[in-house]
Amino acid sequence: MTVNYMLLTGASRGIGHATVKLFMEHGWRILTVSRQPFSEECRWPSARESHIQADLEDLSSIEALAADVRSRLPEGKLAALVNNAGISPKGPGGSRLGVGDTDAATWTRVLNVNLISTALIARAMLPELKAARGSIVNVTSIVGSRVHPFAGVAYAASKAGLAALTRELAHEFGPHGVRANAIAPGEIDTAILSPGTAELVAAQVPLQRLGTTREVAKTIHFLCSEESAYINGAEIHINGGQHV
Repeated sequence: MTVNYMLLTGASRGIGHATVKLFMEHGWRILTVSRQPFSEECRWPSARESHIQADLEDLSSIEALAADVRSRLPEGKLAALVNNAGISPKGPGGSRLGVGDTDAATWTRVLNVNLISTALIARAMLPELKAARGSIVNVTSIVGSRVHPFAGVAYAASKAGLAALTRELAHEFGPHGVRANAIAPGEIDTAILSPGTAELVAAQVPLQRLGTTREVAKTIHFLCSEESAYINGAEIHINGGQHV
């Protein structure tokens, strides 16, 4: 039986955790990447030996990361690349960083992790994605298309850029049988929620509740399955109608 391999960045919590658990339920093998070392909270089978510690802010490390992943693929096939890594720096007291508050170093750090590393990983892993006729899923955000009270300007710009990158990947990789899509979560119930989220949900989300990480993971799984075989270059909103 063929075993599908997925590479997931940003696996240390929240959506990343839920995605690993769901895919493993469906028989996938998962290679995880985060800037943190293996966490004891990640207790799924083979979690420790399947984890790769890498700081995506350091773009010079991408080739070594890709080589490590390549060495772990027994048939040279990568069925899915899920780019979930993202950082959203805050100001004093968790305040939002606007244009006037964001220096060059912060811009560089956020864009490297949230956007540029994604493009470089996809480029590096293209041969393995082609071999599997695989799927790329980029995790964007509702903040890529609207000003948000919590997310800063660099984070918002990086997510808008990631949506554009998804279209570019779909156009360029599609002829090779590799699909690229994005999901844009809104207010998701994770361990770290900004103060005021409950009020935001009540005022702006028609479904009047937070989304769950498993709901996000299910959409990622759909985009990596044959059920979505003709979906390419799409961005799916997962926000209870907050974007309407």
